[in-house]
Amino acid sequence: MHPASSSSSPPPERSGLMGVTLAAVVGSAMVLAAAVLFALLPGPLAEAREFRAARSCAEIGGSAVENGDCLAEWPATVVSTETGRTRKAASNWVTLDPGAEEPPFRLRMRGYGPVWEKLTPGDRVTVLTWRDKVWGLGAGELRQATTAKPGNTATAQLAVGLALLIFGAVFLRGAGWLHRRRAVRAPAARTAQVVVPMAAAFLAAGIAVTAAVATDRLWLVLVVTAAGCAAAWTASALLVRRLGGQRTG
Repeated sequence: MHPASSSSSPPPERSGLMGVTLAAVVGSAMVLAAAVLFALLPGPLAEAREFRAARSCAEIGGSAVENGDCLAEWPATVVSTETGRTRKAASNWVTLDPGAEEPPFRLRMRGYGPVWEKLTPGDRVTVLTWRDKVWGLGAGELRQATTAKPGNTATAQLAVGLALLIFGAVFLRGAGWLHRRRAVRAPAARTAQVVVPMAAAFLAAGIAVTAAVATDRLWLVLVVTAAGCAAAWTASALLVRRLGGQRTG
C-alpha cells in the first residue's frame, strides 16, 4: 500500500518545480498581454485628445465641418428602447429614426441614466456626433454618452493593461521567491505568505483601475498606480513579517 501510494504522488522537488514554472508562465503571459495593450494605446489616446479639443460645428466652419472634426448635433425620434442581457452585464439600446428618409439605427448607451431610462417611443432627442461616431444622446438639458464615445477604448485598455501588469509582476515575483526557497530547501510556505501578497495585488490593481476610470490624464494615472502599488506591497511585507514574528513567538 505505502509503496504504491508514494509512487502515485510526485516528489516534493518535482511539485515545487512545477509551482515555480507555472507561476513564471502565468506571470510572463500577463506581462506580455499588458505590453500588447500598452503598444496599442497611443491611437485611442490620441483620438480621445482630439475629441476633447473639438469645438462645436456652430462655432466654426470650413473643412472642420466638412470632415466631421467638429461636434455636431441633429434631431431624431425614439423608436424603441431595449435591454440586452448577457452573463457578464446588461446593455441598454435605443433605436432612433433620423427622418429625411434615412433608415433607423441603434445606439448602445453607456449606463442607464440620465437619458436612456427616461426615453419612450416618440420622444424627440438630440444626437451628438463627432467624425463618424455617435458619441452621445441629449434630451433637453440632459446628456448621456454612448459606448462609442472616444476615450472609452483608451480607458478600458489602460485599466486592463495596468491590472495585468500588476498581477503579472506578482506572479513573476512569486516564481522567483519559490525558486529561492526551493534552492535552500526551506519549509513549506505559510498561508499568510501567499494570501497577504495576493490581497495586496488585488488592492493595487483596484487602485490602478479606479485611477484609469476616474481621470483621462495618463501621468496622473501612472503616479496614482505607482503610489498604490508601493503602499500596498510595503504594507504586505510588513504584515507578513509581523505575522511571522507572532507565530515564531
